[in-house]
Amino acid sequence: MSLETFRAETRAWLEQNCPESMRKPIRSEADICWGGKNWTFASDDQRIWMERMVEKGWTVPTWPTEYGGGGLSKDEAFVLKEEMKAINARSPLDSFGIWMLGPALLKFGTHEQKLEHLPKIARGEIRWCQGYSEPGAGSDLASLRTKGVLEGDHYVINGQKVWTSYADQSDWIFALVRTEADKSKHEGISFILVDMDQPGVSTKPIKLISGKSPFCETFFDDAKGYVKNLLGEPGQGWTIAKYLLSHERAGIVSEASFGGLNPVTAAHQSGEVDENGKLEDPILRGDVARLTIDGLAFDATMRRVKEEADHGEGVGARASMLKYVGTELNKRKNELNMSALGSDGLLWEGENETDGDPARSWLRSRANSIEGGTSEVQLNIVAKRVLGMPSA
Repeated sequence: MSLETFRAETRAWLEQNCPESMRKPIRSEADICWGGKNWTFASDDQRIWMERMVEKGWTVPTWPTEYGGGGLSKDEAFVLKEEMKAINARSPLDSFGIWMLGPALLKFGTHEQKLEHLPKIARGEIRWCQGYSEPGAGSDLASLRTKGVLEGDHYVINGQKVWTSYADQSDWIFALVRTEADKSKHEGISFILVDMDQPGVSTKPIKLISGKSPFCETFFDDAKGYVKNLLGEPGQGWTIAKYLLSHERAGIVSEASFGGLNPVTAAHQSGEVDENGKLEDPILRGDVARLTIDGLAFDATMRRVKEEADHGEGVGARASMLKYVGTELNKRKNELNMSALGSDGLLWEGENETDGDPARSWLRSRANSIEGGTSEVQLNIVAKRVLGMPSA
């Protein structure tokens, strides 16, 4: 099938199957579908939209069909993305399983592991969280102290993770665990998939300045991680972690592509437009234009890097460049949202349908420069490994 034919058929399918309410801007966290055993849909349309996309395999369009994917080529997946964007269709399913664990499973997992976990991710049946950082192992992640001791068919895991996003709502966690005590700190780490619905796993939410927070502390007290859920070989966790980290950073910067509320929508909500729907403030109009152009340039760069990676060049240190630029774009977007909303942007709680979400999102965006590797660390990586600058 030619791309032109695929585009026409995709456009027709989306027009017929995407509910009208799923073509409106995301207003709050409730509009994002995360899936999982305990997930409650915000509306029938949200459920219908996810189910229809699951049936097509388009929640993970490039994954093989045997693992719940759509089996699309990279070019076909890009066409699908373009056609969804053309009608403002929301993502049918957002998931750390899709963004991070899925790619790692596809690269390092056994066929049995893929069959067990990938279809459940694609269908939104299992919600995953990431167990990387610890109280004493953030930027120096390889210093992690969570340990796993092999006993028969499972590891007995003890330790603590921190900043585990949505751990209190997740079903499973992919965790870095020190299992090889006699190896160096980088070589002694394994990557284990752990069921959180068991004795010995507990979580505690962490409250942020925004008043809402996805973050938690996660505790392992003689929890079990089965050998069949060890990804790769024992001690290969650091290699897998580095591979997955590039996908984590892509997930962090995805908002830079103007997901959710954007300044133009914000201006319309606050009435800061003329009778023709044009932004009245010329300074704001110029700022929005610059952000839009920079966002388009960023999208084009992301696509170029992705295509180069597909041809075997890898992403490498360029992931740090993308993470830094995407972080700055997202912070600028949220700053402009607040400017466009005016005094309405200061709303924290009330009867307004956004319930202070723009202000909370603005505060939340400040953390982008810390999570997934601080901006300072990313700039150092770019300086040394992309620009070839000498160390200080």
